[in-house]
Amino acid sequence: MIQINHVSKRFGELEAIKDVTFSVPKGSIYGLLGSNGAGKTTLMKMIAGIYKQDRGSITVDGEPIFENIKQKERLIFLPDALYFFPHTTIRQMADFYRHIYPKWNGKRFREMKELFPIDINQKIQRMSKGMQRQVAFWLTFSAMPDVLVLDEPLDGLDAVMRQKVKNILFQDVADREMTVIISSHNLFEVEDLCDRIGILHNGSLIIEKELDNLKTNIHKVQVAFHGQPPSTFLQHLDVVYQERRGSVLLCIIRGEEEQISAHIHKYEPILFDLLPLTLEEIFIYELGERGYAIENILV
Repeated sequence: MIQINHVSKRFGELEAIKDVTFSVPKGSIYGLLGSNGAGKTTLMKMIAGIYKQDRGSITVDGEPIFENIKQKERLIFLPDALYFFPHTTIRQMADFYRHIYPKWNGKRFREMKELFPIDINQKIQRMSKGMQRQVAFWLTFSAMPDVLVLDEPLDGLDAVMRQKVKNILFQDVADREMTVIISSHNLFEVEDLCDRIGILHNGSLIIEKELDNLKTNIHKVQVAFHGQPPSTFLQHLDVVYQERRGSVLLCIIRGEEEQISAHIHKYEPILFDLLPLTLEEIFIYELGERGYAIENILV
């Protein structure tokens, strides 16, 4: 398990992470989301042991991660901006990984050449961004990490390769109980991958829930009446957002579906739709409650 407990990090006058607490169970995929500049990459670098937190603690299986060689041998951080040693080939980087990561699996490396059909004697820096990303995953999966921290991991991959990578992720989580933390601006992919999500905003964790629970507790409601809606219609409802679109009132409402439906039916609307939100819509509305502009964004 990864445990982040009351963690804060400051760079000069900027407090990038503010008293963040959450945990990631072994064998799960955790989605770390947030607005631009929210602190996602800073937090992921602390989880990977690259930065040291100013306050709080970060542990992997009960041990601090910072300057812990034994734990870092079990963890790989794949950043948004990839780095490989200059002028190295895939074969040379594989040899480096073999010496760094005790669980390196040469057999798996050779087998994965079928999934990543790239000449292992080719210099990595001469490759396209997408091919470099393939090499990074090829090396990472061959190192057999127990913990994988991914920052915008699928950026640059085509649709077929994205699905291949996701299939391997699912396989390793299921077969080896690998633990994954993933950050991405592509919320459709996060929704497809993750068991649980946390949303950062201005360095603070504003929401942290199981994905299924998050999606069952907030709904998009479209409703219309003969004339204006009754003045008491929205009373006793937890309305996150509302707007008029012609004769239709669009609302985002928190609560149990049955209770919301029962309340609305009492007013006998001529139109009533209650729909689940996508993760992207939930993300936008949660930030909207905290002052992030969302007007005229959602359908």
